[in-house]
Amino acid sequence: MGWCFGVRDAVNLVTRQAQQGAVTVLGELVHNESVNAALRDQGVRLTRDLDRVQTGTVIITAHGVSDSALAHARQTVPRVLEATCPLVHFAHRALKELVAGGFHPVIIGKRDHVEVRGLTGDLRDFDVVLNPDDVWQLAPRDRYGVVAQTTQPIDRVRWLVALMHQAFPRAEIKFTDTVCQPTKQRQSAAVELARQCDVVVVIGGRHSNNTNELAETCANHCRRVVRIETAADLRPQWFAETDTIGLTAGTSTPDDVIDAVENQLYNYTRCYQGGVRTWSQ
Repeated sequence: MGWCFGVRDAVNLVTRQAQQGAVTVLGELVHNESVNAALRDQGVRLTRDLDRVQTGTVIITAHGVSDSALAHARQTVPRVLEATCPLVHFAHRALKELVAGGFHPVIIGKRDHVEVRGLTGDLRDFDVVLNPDDVWQLAPRDRYGVVAQTTQPIDRVRWLVALMHQAFPRAEIKFTDTVCQPTKQRQSAAVELARQCDVVVVIGGRHSNNTNELAETCANHCRRVVRIETAADLRPQWFAETDTIGLTAGTSTPDDVIDAVENQLYNYTRCYQGGVRTWSQ
């Protein structure tokens, strides 16, 4: 649980650059307000509007952007650096290869998510699907090329690809698995954890897709799931004295936030007289 290598590398890049001079991140570096607030405290500016940039250096977020957006940034600002996760870069390359091969691009993910906007920004014709209705509404084509937003649950992705085969049995459907390994690992660990617990606490930014997916996965295997951003969101009345409580966190959640939540949960147990509680991480 917690930071993946892509988030760690992105934060380290921005921190190093901020020590050398004023920098602006074009959007939220990662979808976690604790991380973005810490960067602001270091003097890092965050804006989605390129025209409002007043620093000589701009950094692209971990979620990546389209080639056209990157080119526009380089024409506008003297120095542009990419904190884009390498696994997001892989998704971009995979999609380009499918399009170059004559496949109609289909992206499994959330249409309005910044990563999906980056994947589709250079495409004239494409589809984004997230549920069965989206699949059944696809226009019939001879060839589909499918990739996924990197933080989608792989089980959902495979299910939707299988549904495409069912919906268009005569079409050629080529799927390139672009779900990142940290997402797969956390999803698998979340299932194992949730099956052992009475309640699972999931920590992550409100707009973090992988955290939302973790919470949804846990809810499939545990009746009670608590979704929070920081320890300040916790309430003792959410937990019973005999609960087994699980703790997990999204890929953009920093260790200090996780530690603070864990410590607060331990503090709750001290309020019980003679109570026994099992803790799983």
